[in-house]
Amino acid sequence: MVFRVLDPTMEKAAPAGRPAPRLDTLEGKTVGFISNGKEGTKGFFRHLDERLRRDFGVKDVVLRVKSNYSAPADQHIVDEIRNWDAVVTGLGD
Repeated sequence: MVFRVLDPTMEKAAPAGRPAPRLDTLEGKTVGFISNGKEGTKGFFRHLDERLRRDFGVKDVVLRVKSNYSAPADQHIVDEIRNWDAVVTGLGD
């Protein structure tokens, strides 16, 4: 009997991507939330909005909801990202 173990980690970095530069501070910044639209994200994003404003001085929070929770963000949302200083996405429920 052959027992085969697969390694689920990526073998190489994505070819067209690189990490965004880190922000020195969140104070006065605009943070975008991209929700997958599932029910459990509503309370999480509401709480995170409050904490970011109160504890880190975030100026504005923009919430956008994808039209399909299992698909990439809609193009109009992707186009809007350039207006935000930081983005939170990728949540389930």
